[in-house]
Amino acid sequence: MAFNTHNLLLFFFKLLLFCSLLPFSLSQSVAEAPSPAADSCNGIFLSYAYSSGTKLKPTDPSHQPYRFESVLTVLNNGDEKLKSWRVSVGFQHDEYLVSASNAVLADGTSLPANVGNGTVFAGYPMSDLDTAIDTAGDLTQMQVQVKLVGTQFGVAAPNVPLPETIQLANDGFVCPKPSLQGKSEMQVCCTKDPKFKANVTVDDEFLPRQSGDLTIMYDVTRTYDSNYWAQVTISNHNPLGRLDNWKLSFDWMRDEFIYSMKGAYPYVVDSTDCIFGPQGTYYGELDFANVLNCERRPTIIDLPPTKANDTTLGLIPKCCRNGTILPTTMDPSKSSSVFQMQVFKMPPDLNRSELSPPQNWQINGTLNPDYKCGPPVRVSPSQNPDPSGLPSNTTVVASWQVVCNITQPKGGSPKCCVSFSSYYNDSVVPCRTCACGCPSNTANTCSTKAQAVLLPPEALLVPFENRTALMKAWADLKHITVPNPMPCGDNCGVSINWHLYTDYSRGWSARVTIFNWDETAFPDWFAAVQMDKATPGFQKMYSFNGSTLELNGVNNTIFMQGLPGLNYIVAETDGANPQKDPRVPGKQQTVVSFTKKNTPGINVAAGDGFPTKVFFNGEECSLPTALPMNNSNRMGSTTVLSILLAVLVFMLMQQQ
Repeated sequence: MAFNTHNLLLFFFKLLLFCSLLPFSLSQSVAEAPSPAADSCNGIFLSYAYSSGTKLKPTDPSHQPYRFESVLTVLNNGDEKLKSWRVSVGFQHDEYLVSASNAVLADGTSLPANVGNGTVFAGYPMSDLDTAIDTAGDLTQMQVQVKLVGTQFGVAAPNVPLPETIQLANDGFVCPKPSLQGKSEMQVCCTKDPKFKANVTVDDEFLPRQSGDLTIMYDVTRTYDSNYWAQVTISNHNPLGRLDNWKLSFDWMRDEFIYSMKGAYPYVVDSTDCIFGPQGTYYGELDFANVLNCERRPTIIDLPPTKANDTTLGLIPKCCRNGTILPTTMDPSKSSSVFQMQVFKMPPDLNRSELSPPQNWQINGTLNPDYKCGPPVRVSPSQNPDPSGLPSNTTVVASWQVVCNITQPKGGSPKCCVSFSSYYNDSVVPCRTCACGCPSNTANTCSTKAQAVLLPPEALLVPFENRTALMKAWADLKHITVPNPMPCGDNCGVSINWHLYTDYSRGWSARVTIFNWDETAFPDWFAAVQMDKATPGFQKMYSFNGSTLELNGVNNTIFMQGLPGLNYIVAETDGANPQKDPRVPGKQQTVVSFTKKNTPGINVAAGDGFPTKVFFNGEECSLPTALPMNNSNRMGSTTVLSILLAVLVFMLMQQQ
């Protein structure tokens, strides 16, 4: 019995010894080995592999949802580090992406998000991929795998919802058409483009700074083990772009929170998420009553000018302007905005060198263009003038750049519109029906499809809801059939009337009137018109400051703003008798003169005297679909016939 017990113990000892000698990698989380096809790629290898999917509720044969799980792999098999990798995935099945590991959406959209028209992924937190040469083939530094989970529509098993294509979105690479590996995976090898030449040379450690309509710099100025100070600089580079009452938002990815700020403030001051979250547990001795914001996605707003010299919140150059950022063409000193914030970190990032910027940046304003922002890209540290006044620069600890460009969102509507009128026609071509959108509950009160009805000039001075009687009376006078129901209004906060004023042999003129139908005034406003043929003949504006502006090498834009001290359009106000008088819009007006000397062959009345694009405060306005009808040719023929008839009558009288 003792012998059997001894043998049994010896057996278990050998079994334990055998298990301990098994490969260590079996119990470790390591990078998955790349596909065999990657061995033949000497560039950037991409693959998209569909893993699994299940049918989801509700049951809808015409638009059935299915869960999908896929893996996007990016592997650097080249001889240079791939910095800030970005991959375009051509989703085509109305996909709704719920989560993505090791990546964010490059356009700044937070997940979950609709990606059915395709999207671009950017690496986070691992944005750079090293080479096999520099890492001795360490896949954890060469490769990233993005696990995707979402919902797609209409593709049931055994079919596989693969994207249309996958491509490397970094500059300087070419990608052939992806190849299919079976039914559930597509692969492509992207190589350097021999024709590509970078127009900027910088130290190899960082990517060059990029240009865009608007850039945001995230500069870490001071860093400690548990927190750091960051300076955020928003700069406008578009000559026709601007922001009013800007609101900036982003996502904290590692449980950070904002402790204090200077030069700006959170839209919501709330430390609740910290108190009841992991931050409250770790920072047990911290008084969270002094914490400004613990939201995962905070919204930041600018301070009013009265706080510019506040010792607690202000004293930051270029802060505290009510969120107004002007174009450089208007005032370079007001084309940027700056604020600072103190950010507290959480484990395991409690090291002064562990710095991670927030992701998914978005910025917008009131009656301003829409911007799409890319991911933060690590760039060379910024240098700022020494605060002591010494003739030297101070280098920050680390810098990231976010590039934002003006875009027109799908289904979006303008926020301003234009009407046309002229000296040769007494009817005004109004703003388009629903030019700035229409409410969904119009019922039968108005038509969203009917064409806008011509107006008498005086109708431009009253709100749309007070124009009905004027429109119908004018239609009766002009024998115009009006639709039933009447067309809906333009619903724009700002409208601009361009009136062709005069036209003579050596020159011509126009009158511009800007109406503010909103309850918000517009200080430091500007407008611009693009005229394909008339701009070289621009001479003068009499009540505005006006100048020509060259955009993208083309001199076809006229920029205008109010005169000093008068650059302010008031909000809409009540009439003299609010019980019966309509509300009165804020209004400014000028006459613009042109010469024909520099524009031979220009036909002002035929359309050359009307703008092809109009902007107000950076927002492109909706234009009418037609020009005022010109009856001059018909009137001219009638005049000739009258003269001939008079001559004939005179000759007959002479013969008698």
